[in-house]
This record gives sequence, C-alpha cells and structure tokens, in this order.
Amino acid sequence: MSNISFSTIDWTEIPKVEHKGESGTAFWQTIQYPGLRIRLVEYSENYLADHWCQKGHIVHCLEGEFITEQQNGEKITLTKGLTYIVSDELSSHRSIAQKGVKLLIIDGDFLKLDEGK
Repeated sequence: MSNISFSTIDWTEIPKVEHKGESGTAFWQTIQYPGLRIRLVEYSENYLADHWCQKGHIVHCLEGEFITEQQNGEKITLTKGLTYIVSDELSSHRSIAQKGVKLLIIDGDFLKLDEGK
C-alpha cells in the first residue's frame, strides 16, 4: 500500500453504484487507493447478499442494524456503533438486513491472511 496524503471525502460527491442481492439492493459509494478500499454501503429493506464472502473487512454500522451470517450457521447482529473485523479467508459470511442499514466498510491488502502465523 502506498502513502496517502491528508485528504477528506465528501460522500455526497461519490456516485452510488447499485448491486442486486438475492433479495433487496446494496448501494456502494467507493474510494479506491492502491491496496485500500473504503466504502459507504447501504442495504435496502429485506436485503440478502447473493454470495458467501471470504474477503476480510472492517465493517462499522453507522445506522440501523444487520446480521452477518456465517456459513457455519452462526449469526451476529451489528447495531449502530458496533464494528466487526476479519482477515481474508478466515470467515465465510454474508449480510442480511431486514430494515435497511448504512455501513462504513474498509478492506485491503492489510487484511490478507498471513500464512506464516
């Protein structure tokens, strides 16, 4: 990852890109740096992700609540102010939002699985 100079993000200037779920819709606003992605993500009501994700993330719930379902059946509810963190390939998870939610999601090379540990 390269150095990032001090900068601000005006999210009102970042376009929303629609991603259909198995049900509902996710809207992503994305900032991409080398080795780092920062997103504001909104899930509509009755959103269910259309895939199991094994990518690492830092996910912070800004508004509402959602469930992170693990492929092993475990379900974790995140509400406003809560965060989860996981490295790449250490979880197979997907998101479920019954009433809609707004998230800040950060991922990148720093979350790659370190095979040496």
